[in-house]
Amino acid sequence: MAASYTPTPVLKTPRVTIACVQLASGADKAANLARAAAQVRRAASSTGAKIVVLPECFNSPYGTSFFPTYAEVLQPSPPSPEQSPSYHALSAMARDNGVYLVGGSIPERDPSSSSTLYNTSLVFAPDGRLLATHRKVHLFDIDIPGKITFKESEVLTGGDSITLVDLPEYGTIGVAICYDVRFPELATVAARRGAFALVYPGAFNLTTGALHWELLARGRAVDNQIYVAMCSPARDMDAGYHAWGHSMVVSPMAKVLAEADEQETVVSAELVSEEIEEARRNIPLRTQRRFDVYPDVAAEKQ
Repeated sequence: MAASYTPTPVLKTPRVTIACVQLASGADKAANLARAAAQVRRAASSTGAKIVVLPECFNSPYGTSFFPTYAEVLQPSPPSPEQSPSYHALSAMARDNGVYLVGGSIPERDPSSSSTLYNTSLVFAPDGRLLATHRKVHLFDIDIPGKITFKESEVLTGGDSITLVDLPEYGTIGVAICYDVRFPELATVAARRGAFALVYPGAFNLTTGALHWELLARGRAVDNQIYVAMCSPARDMDAGYHAWGHSMVVSPMAKVLAEADEQETVVSAELVSEEIEEARRNIPLRTQRRFDVYPDVAAEKQ
């Protein structure tokens, strides 16, 4: 028993370029925002990208001890520049460069409960309007003996929704953050509801990155026959948390189209509508799923 899908093509234009900014961030928030602005400008001007992505926690160091210090109030929206300098910086980056900007993520503070923090991604339109907000759903709580122990839940609260963003000229993208990529259900729902790309700002480390970063990107792409973009911070071995880097864009057939090393850089790739449609014609998963055997995770809640 097959399910209904968004009509094809899901990418409305023949092609569009996406760029991932692998940013080196430090302890100075204002400097981080200025550096991000310069790199977004570089990405837009040098690659022609119309969709630009920043990494997870781009405005601060990554770590549970930093989240409370760097957190900003985003609600009610729009916040004042004093409440959220990052919001206004991101809006200006999108507007000044005429791009859709997936603004990595920043720590967010709930104004009604100062101890409630989220890891939040803001998506802006080319005119600087806020289009969507994604709060990281799955918190990064892991313990690999002798390698790494990390518990975001010590300070963060998980979000409770799937984020689909309509880019009118191009179609829909799904946005999630880092550890969310390990949960295929989010990607499946986004793809089944018409996304042409899944975008993940993320900060895997030297243990999990080496093991699973590329594997997960390619897995989400081939499972759903859409593009996947993964955007990491640059690696800083003097920081407390060592990001993997290797920002990448993966095709619907799980081919790595572009990949960074660990340094600060910009990588880009062209997303081609026909490549999505060809993958789905050649391997027609959409018409072969058996929801009489297993449940449809993308079905609307009754």
